[in-house]
Parts: sequence; structure tokens; C-alpha cells
Amino acid sequence: MLTTFHIRKFDYVLVLASLALTSFGILAIHSARPELVGRQLMGLGIGLIAMIVISALDYKTILRYYYVWYAIALVFLLWVLLFGLQVNGARRWIVFGPITFQPSEASKLLLILFYSKFIIKMKEKVNSLVLLLISMALALPPLLMILKEPDLSTTLMVTLIIACLLFSGGLDYKLIGGILAVMLPAAGGLLFAVVNLSAVFPDYQRNRILAWLNPEAYATSYAYQTMQSIRAIGSGQLFGKWSNPNPSSSLLDSGFLSESQTDFIFSVIGEEYGFIGTCLVLVLLTAIAVRCFMIGGQARKMSGRLIACGVGSWIGFQGMLNIGVAVGMVPNTGIPLPFVSYGLTSLVCLFAAIGFVLNVRMQTGKQA
Repeated sequence: MLTTFHIRKFDYVLVLASLALTSFGILAIHSARPELVGRQLMGLGIGLIAMIVISALDYKTILRYYYVWYAIALVFLLWVLLFGLQVNGARRWIVFGPITFQPSEASKLLLILFYSKFIIKMKEKVNSLVLLLISMALALPPLLMILKEPDLSTTLMVTLIIACLLFSGGLDYKLIGGILAVMLPAAGGLLFAVVNLSAVFPDYQRNRILAWLNPEAYATSYAYQTMQSIRAIGSGQLFGKWSNPNPSSSLLDSGFLSESQTDFIFSVIGEEYGFIGTCLVLVLLTAIAVRCFMIGGQARKMSGRLIACGVGSWIGFQGMLNIGVAVGMVPNTGIPLPFVSYGLTSLVCLFAAIGFVLNVRMQTGKQA
């Protein structure tokens, strides 16, 4: 069960980049909601313990129980729908005494573990439509339960992670091309339906997309957060306002920037630390994702490659999506910025995922 822990194979670049990004997030949370810093530090401590423990285990042994991880994801997602805490019409959290747990965040890692082994089991059919259809059938239960919470952004994120795993597993390029040939026109048709057919989507989802297409028309409602976010990022200029003692010059201090500790934490960084700060966040996010992909490319076992690539796609694409919302490039989705946004479940799961990537890295030199 335990691996041979090689200190020389411990990937310090990946660990230091993750810690640096988390530290930057804690500074931003302190600017937005100082009272939450203690809980985020607690999440960091738990996450580091999880990372170290997981990095010392044999990921191949853990993957033997891949259907168990899939079942746990389903149980937690069903539990939150039946008994979860409801906030603002959404049921996304399970409360265990003082601990609030978000199953949809944990399901990202659990499904990466499941599909990393499932694709290996189906390797004879990896270039066939059969694998794609079975993978979609297995993905539907967790995706529908996450969508039911409702949490459309996490549903899309989990779908993207699974797609990246299938691609990394060797899905035929012709099959991928055929899927894209169907999906791109379908996406255009979906956008047309959102704009013109009010009965297709719930009002809040439709209005978010309409606000993205025409923000001026929704400047005081659905586009308000995004427009304030863009103003905050622009107001930071090159070095930010962190040293400015005048609170009236800050959108954050003036209360115009809501959800600043979670969905719009990038806006806080833009205002407080300017262009330099936002670039540093982008560099660190890119470094973590690329390093995961590099470790996946060096892995001797296909399962190790899939784990590392799945984690890299999770961190990279979710980071792009969150930043895209903050600068108005994509509709408001309500998804956290990895390692930066406030949230214990997200932070602990991300460090646990880094632990699996470190595990893969330390076993790279072993024979399959």
C-alpha cells in the first residue's frame, strides 16, 4: 500500500506553486473578509496533511477500488439533495456539526479516480463508440444530481474533466472530430434557444446568458457583479491599491463588489495588487496545470497519466472559467478559483489531488 518515498522525486515545483497560489488567496480573502482567514488556514493545514499522506500511498492500490469511489460520489450527491443545507434556493452543502462539506467539489476528484481506472479496464474499446456511450451513461447520474442542486457551472466542469480523461486515454481523433462536428452547431442552437425561447431554461440561467451578451441592459441586475468586477480589476492599474489608506477609492471597501471572497476573488486581486498580481496568479495557475500534464506525460502507467492529466485539466480549465467570468468573457457561472477562492472543501480536495499527482511522480521510475 505504501510507496517507496523518494525525497529526490518529490516535485517541489508543484508543491511550492500550489502553496504560493494558496498564500496569495489567503491575502485576498483577508482583504475581502478578514474573519474567514482562520478557516481558510485550517483548510490549508488539513489539505497539506491529506497531500502528504496520499503522496506516500500506492495510487494503483487505491484505484483497485474505483467503483467504491464512484459509489461514494453518488451517495454524497444524493445525500445533499435529500438532506443538504439550502441557501438562496440551492442545496449544495452537507453540515456535520461545525463542518460544512460540498460534495460536488469532492466528486471532481472521486470521478477522476474512477475514470482513470475505468478507462484502463475498457482499453480494448478505447477507440470505439462503445467506450464513449458507457462513459456517458456512467457520468449521467452524478451530473444530473449536481445539476439538480442546481449547480450548472460544476456540471459543465465535471463534464469537461471527463472529456479530458477520455481524450488522454486515447480516444480516436476521428471520433473526437465527429463529436465536435455535432456539438458546435448544437452549442449555437442552444444559444439561440436561450435567447429566443424563454421556456427552455430557468429564468435565472437565461438572464445570466442574456446579461453576458448585453451587459448594459442588465447593468443593475444580472450583469451588476461582472461590471463591478471589471471596474475593480481596471482600477488596480499596475501595482494595485493595497497600500492606499483611503477606503472610498476601493470598490471592495465600499461594498460594491459582492461574493468577493469566492466567485470574484480575482477581482479583489486585480484591485488590491493590480496587473502584477493578476499576472502572478495566471503564471502560478498555468505552472501548476502544466506541471501536472508534464508528470502525466512521464508516467509509466496509463492510470497515472490519466490521474495527472485529469487534475491538470481540472485546475487549468476551472481557473480559466473563473477568470473569464471576472473579466466578462464568459457568463457568470459561480465557480471558485482553484487554491485562491474561499472554501474548505475545494481547498482540501485540490491538495488531495496534488497528493495523487505527487504519488504518480514518485512512482515514475518504477517498472509497470
